[in-house]
Amino acid sequence: MSAIDEGIVREFFEQNGFLVRQVRKYQVQSRRKHSDEEIDLVVYNPAWKRAGRKPDFFLFSSELPFVHRAVVAVKPWHTGVFSAATIKGSPEILRFLEEEVLKAANKLFPDEGADSDPGEQPSKILVLPGLPTQEPYRSQSVALLKERGVDGIISFRAMLLDLIDKVEVNRNYRKSDTLQVIRILKNYELLRDGQLDLLSGDRRAKSS
Repeated sequence: MSAIDEGIVREFFEQNGFLVRQVRKYQVQSRRKHSDEEIDLVVYNPAWKRAGRKPDFFLFSSELPFVHRAVVAVKPWHTGVFSAATIKGSPEILRFLEEEVLKAANKLFPDEGADSDPGEQPSKILVLPGLPTQEPYRSQSVALLKERGVDGIISFRAMLLDLIDKVEVNRNYRKSDTLQVIRILKNYELLRDGQLDLLSGDRRAKSS
């Protein structure tokens, strides 16, 4: 996984008010990962309120206020989609759900004192390129992910659209390579806000 992939995920959560921690700075290749090495990011929402509902399985930015804290696994396979067959054939995808991994993750979150719930577990979020669009493959993939213990998924497309909408052309994002690149592309009209794309798509549909 390249740094840019994790950078996109980090910016998405930070732009939506989360505190983000990258657990490790190195890559494991020649051996099986230790428990804490299965975690790509941990995220914490300081504005979360206990009275809120649980977030939906498909996590767009509108659902993030309902996420308290989470373990995030990033799978940037941009050339394909995650089907049920992919998940069954590659068990390492969901290794971040193992009990030992979650125990290691719990140690990374702040102690909330009297406000903490000893029984509360962090959400398990999987970031992926996308799921199949056709049925029954889409429903099968969702059912399998839920059955294995995934609490929510975020697609790279949803994150990028959210970041594109939030980045302002008249601001200099020199502290973030990801946001600065988006800003430059928007400035030269190589990227447009997602809402504009939707409007142009509606116009094309009506004209046809």
